[in-house]
Amino acid sequence: MKEQLQEHLLKRVNQCVSNPRNKVCEKIEAKKESLAKRNAEIVKVKAIGNIIKELDEKEPRKVFYRAHFQYLINHKEKLYIEEEVEERVAEFYKDILVEDKEMNLDVLGSPEEVTRASIEEEITNDERVTFFYDRLQAVKYAERWWNDYNPAFRKFDVDCTNYISQCLHAGDAPMVGYPNRSNGWWMRSNNWSYSWTVANSLRWYLPGAKIGIRAREVSDPQELKLGDVICYDFQGDGRFDHTTIVTAKDVDDMPLVNAHTANSRMRYWAYEDSTAYTPNIKYKFLHILDDQS
Repeated sequence: MKEQLQEHLLKRVNQCVSNPRNKVCEKIEAKKESLAKRNAEIVKVKAIGNIIKELDEKEPRKVFYRAHFQYLINHKEKLYIEEEVEERVAEFYKDILVEDKEMNLDVLGSPEEVTRASIEEEITNDERVTFFYDRLQAVKYAERWWNDYNPAFRKFDVDCTNYISQCLHAGDAPMVGYPNRSNGWWMRSNNWSYSWTVANSLRWYLPGAKIGIRAREVSDPQELKLGDVICYDFQGDGRFDHTTIVTAKDVDDMPLVNAHTANSRMRYWAYEDSTAYTPNIKYKFLHILDDQS
């Protein structure tokens, strides 16, 4: 079954690159169009499928798997690799693939939630308010855990803001406000503030905070530095749905970002190739401040 999935993924990718009019290739076509606006192109694509679980009680057999895509991008003669992970389900009838589609993360049920008994002793004892933001350490953490989950923290189905908060904390941002879930920014003793885990809450918290981790909103993504944050309101309805962290800049000095939920690395900040993208999308560009700013 693994070999069949791998063969299917490679065939699908090759078809999408050569014949983007195919309906199943809409996502890659959107990526190609977004790249073309930047005078960039996909040079090569690699796809790997890892089976999560199989349901073979009856035909058709369902196979839940994780597809890891790597795109080699040529942007004005500079090469870099963008990576994305999709949670998918394939159906096989008599070992013949009959359907393959992306799925909502809750199809698999709640993922395992792991917490360390001590939940990081230095966090529990950390009552600092002042700090210097170590952007390099925040980015290193974002790179280390972009497609994995640190067992020191709880894991969520919608994990984007939890992941970003971990990155900020790795940059030495102190937790403040415990135990009030509505105030501050913290995760401790199997509990957490809304600002730590909810995209819309973090979007409001960072620009409004007076101590500890805080941010200044800027108008242009080029103003962002490594370790800064972008918030996304896909529907444009005022409620922000997603959060990313800047981990690199392209040759035009525009942000490339890492994210969780739909795990991705070095993705162009605008998310025009996302299935969640709409023409009404709104962004908030947040430059992280510290006590030397």
